[in-house]
Amino acid sequence: MAIFSMTGYARTQVLADEQIAYTLSLKSVNHRFLDIQLRLPGGLDALEMELRRILKESLVRGHVELALSLERSTQQKAGYNRELVANYLGAFKAAKEEFDLQGEPDLNAVLRLPAALQSENRSNGDAELTALAESVKVQIGPLLSALKAMRAREGEALKDILHGALDRLAEAVRGVSELRPEVEQRYQERLTQRLTAATGNEFSRQRLLEEVAILVDRSDIAEELERMTTHISHFRELLAEGGEVGKKLDFLLQEMNREANTLLSKTGGVGGKGTRITELGLAMKTEIEKAREQVQNVE
Repeated sequence: MAIFSMTGYARTQVLADEQIAYTLSLKSVNHRFLDIQLRLPGGLDALEMELRRILKESLVRGHVELALSLERSTQQKAGYNRELVANYLGAFKAAKEEFDLQGEPDLNAVLRLPAALQSENRSNGDAELTALAESVKVQIGPLLSALKAMRAREGEALKDILHGALDRLAEAVRGVSELRPEVEQRYQERLTQRLTAATGNEFSRQRLLEEVAILVDRSDIAEELERMTTHISHFRELLAEGGEVGKKLDFLLQEMNREANTLLSKTGGVGGKGTRITELGLAMKTEIEKAREQVQNVE
């Protein structure tokens, strides 16, 4: 099963009837949850509710923007409200005569009055909106399919990037595992020298070795390496499983980062091959951070 990126775009242009053409576009980017924003012309409230329902049923995460822009294929003839304009001019003339005023009516001011201008096809407005809404309902399905197809392609690219990061992370883990016995031996020798210098003859040799063994055990990184290997395997399984795995992958990467931090804290200051382990631990953190940046865009 594929994994899906939250980045995608789809667009279609449609001729709804002889009067109206429109462009319907759908864009998505990453987001923690599903965040839907619609930009529709006025008068399409019922269509907006239906589109929101369809998008919620089809998508899981992402900031999604759906925009509908109209383009009239033929220009409507503009008219004016004759009764309103006549009443205005009559009132202007009466006031002028009554108060003996000068001046002529301003046509621009008259036509700026509310409802002064009218479209000759205004009576067809409801019918046009209904036809537009029905057409959009037909188009939203194919548009969503196109968006998902792009998100799937982007998801495959993300999967390849993440597998590459996992390969490098696993290589670093193997490198640390190979160095671990030698580093532990060096750590034990240094502890023995320090404790011997500090305690003198107060502790028996056996007691001294027991104390060293306890400290070495506390600094052992075997469990961190084992858990890191397990996390990498689980991560690969989730990528193969596909679907809505973004949040699970992000959680796993947080756990991996915690293991890398613990590994670094336990091996700091050992010197010698310990320095190489520090380099590999930092390389782990780098790969984990790169993977986290990519996972933020996985659905």
